[in-house]
Amino acid sequence: MGKKIKKEAEPPPKDVFDPLMIESKEAATVVLMLNSPEEEILAKACEAIYRFALKGEENKATLLELGAVEPLTKLLTHENKIVRRNATMIFGILTSNKEVVIHEFASLCLANMSAEYTGKVQIFEHGGLEPLIRLLASPDPDVKKNSTECIYNLVQDFQCRATIQELNAVPPLLDLLKSEYPIIQLLALKTLGVITNDKEARAMLRDNQGMDHLIKILETKELNDLHIETLSVIANCLEDMDTLVLFQQTGGLKKLLSFAENSAIPDIQKNAAKAITKAAYDPENRKLFHEQEVEKCLVALLGSENDGTKIAASQAISVMCENSGSKEFFNNQGIPQLIQLLRSDSEEVREAAALALANLTTCNTANANAAAEADGIDPLINMLSSKRDGAISNAATVLANMAMQEPLRVSIQNHDVMHALISPLRSANTTVQSKAALVVAATACDVEARTELRNSGGLEPLVELLRSKNAEVRRHASWAVMVCANDELMAVELCRLGALDILEEVNLSVSRKNKFSEAAYNKLLNNYLSLKYSLTGYLSSSNIISDGFYDYGQINPGTKLLPLKDLCLQEPSDLRAVLLVNSKSDVSPPPSMEDKSSDIGYGRSISSSSSLRRASKEKTNTGFGSPTEDKSEPTSGRNTALSKSTTREKRSRKDRGKKEEEKVKEEEEFAAAPKLAGEGSPDKEWYPPSDPGFCVYVYEVTKSVFPITNIKEQIEALAKYVAEKMGGKVSKEKLHDFSWELHISELKFQLKSNVIPIGLIKKGIFYHRALLFKALADKIGIGCSLVRGEYGRAWNEVKLMNESRKGLIGALPPPEVYIVDLMFHPGGLMKLKSKEADLYRYL
Repeated sequence: MGKKIKKEAEPPPKDVFDPLMIESKEAATVVLMLNSPEEEILAKACEAIYRFALKGEENKATLLELGAVEPLTKLLTHENKIVRRNATMIFGILTSNKEVVIHEFASLCLANMSAEYTGKVQIFEHGGLEPLIRLLASPDPDVKKNSTECIYNLVQDFQCRATIQELNAVPPLLDLLKSEYPIIQLLALKTLGVITNDKEARAMLRDNQGMDHLIKILETKELNDLHIETLSVIANCLEDMDTLVLFQQTGGLKKLLSFAENSAIPDIQKNAAKAITKAAYDPENRKLFHEQEVEKCLVALLGSENDGTKIAASQAISVMCENSGSKEFFNNQGIPQLIQLLRSDSEEVREAAALALANLTTCNTANANAAAEADGIDPLINMLSSKRDGAISNAATVLANMAMQEPLRVSIQNHDVMHALISPLRSANTTVQSKAALVVAATACDVEARTELRNSGGLEPLVELLRSKNAEVRRHASWAVMVCANDELMAVELCRLGALDILEEVNLSVSRKNKFSEAAYNKLLNNYLSLKYSLTGYLSSSNIISDGFYDYGQINPGTKLLPLKDLCLQEPSDLRAVLLVNSKSDVSPPPSMEDKSSDIGYGRSISSSSSLRRASKEKTNTGFGSPTEDKSEPTSGRNTALSKSTTREKRSRKDRGKKEEEKVKEEEEFAAAPKLAGEGSPDKEWYPPSDPGFCVYVYEVTKSVFPITNIKEQIEALAKYVAEKMGGKVSKEKLHDFSWELHISELKFQLKSNVIPIGLIKKGIFYHRALLFKALADKIGIGCSLVRGEYGRAWNEVKLMNESRKGLIGALPPPEVYIVDLMFHPGGLMKLKSKEADLYRYL
């Protein structure tokens, strides 16, 4: 067998420290070992210190001098049980030393423990506050420092703050302000800064002349490191009216303002401005501040180089301007500086400046003008793209305030505000949404602005805001929609985007609806009369039919009404014909028509119902709120209706070549009628089909019916005219033989469309005649309503004064409602609730 070779031991790894056995004979060395991360060393070090402390009082004092308490305090919460036990045993031995030393290290231990929430709870539950407050009067500065620090940690909790007031802690804390040790003064000020958030503590501080102590600190330059915390305490105390009055009477307020304005330390200026802000929330405090001319100080602080000071001063101004005198002061001094801050590189500064401007311009046209004159519109609009929601909402508020004045609104519109509002309208922040919608409501007051909003894509997010769960967002969005729906083009587009359906749903909810949502719903319908008539079957005398109106027929709620262009491009079908009203045409008046130089033009100019309605109103003396009611008989009683002689003259003119003229006229009308089936170049802008026949109707009634001054005779004349153009009088017995359906079918075939201009219809039934009567009446200022019935019925209602009651002294009686007969006895008037009227409506 071979000789057994002994295996050599492997060397230790290079990255491992070789074990080192240390034998120490100095207590100082062992105390240093208390900071070791190794548990075994900590346990042995604690054990050695424990044995050393047992040997006598001198050893305990030595350990205290060596600073053993601080590392031992940390070891009380160590993960290792043995380490925790040994550290606790050492404290048990050390606390048997003299009382002052016991207080010092016991308070130090509590101060360290109070840094954590669980420690605070334990100290409070075991009644630790009362002995700690007593220790504030200790002769030992370390005890005072440790006790104050522990109390400061404890009062962060509201339960401790309530208890500390009961224990009368304010006087001993005020005494600590006289200490020669800055750290004790600082801790006392911090503690007072917390507890004076409560009203009771502020009263205790005032009653114990605490404000005098604070002012003395401010007046002592050597204590400038305490000024910041001192101002924080003063800020809390000035929220109390009695304290502010006392402060003002003793000259402290002037000193504070002078100190804030003249100090070279930014944080001091900032805290001084914060003190003013907190106190100014009370109206009486604002009044006192205004009397002390605090505005000058705040304006000076706006010029500071420190952003924090600028922010604090802006916030103070935003509160102070609740006082009318202060608001007026800042008109000339303050607003220009705030506008400059809107161009700051700091988002926080811009936000604070915008907040001050928002409050300054609210219900104050002079300040709004001042902001505009200081070139504030451009930076305000730029802020709408800020990353901070507060900055956006503040800037939007200022713009809305400025837009209340037309010259400023025009200037804002010229800065492309509608495009800038798109992003805020899409924001997820409800305040931003609300303010952005408010700006839309304030600026979309003319066609150009609304067109810009639509072209920028702003209508879609605006309509979506109507669904918001936030009441203010819904209210402002409804307001904006109501403003945007002021013209038919916008109303049609808003309805296409679903605004009408959303508003209808909102208005069904008692908790979600508001006055603006109801007004917006009505405005959409009143400016999209085609949809209103199809949905409700009713147009009032104030609903003036304009060019482009079409009667599609009755539709159910929730059903979409196709635009006129889409209906015109559809092929003819067996569906009900769509009736179109359009007087826009380039056709000249017929040669036989007299007075070609009349101010009331033909074609486009004659289609303006507003001018005719104004002319009609100029003839009236009294009114009841509608065009019909505005009419009254002339005092002379002269009857200017169509006389017999006039009728004979007309008949004589008609007799001359009547058949030839009718044939030529029909040929011209069909030749002038547009190609409705989408023929022509697709690149050209689409226009509604023209209606030369209706243009002639408007011209004729303007010449013959409009000059009649008696409203009743006007209505009768217009009714006879409409009946004549729609096939004449039809007796009840021959109503079924009146072949109007065939005539309509022929028109649909000839036009290759379901859309028929009303002027082409020569045989019309109830709903044809009622629509034509309403359209012509609106052109010449006769107030009437249009009502849809069942089974193809429709009629017009007018309001007339009771002839027998005219001339009576006293309040005028309400007008009576009549139905105009356009079929059986054209021109006849039937009282609304009479049997005759019922037969006409339902026969």
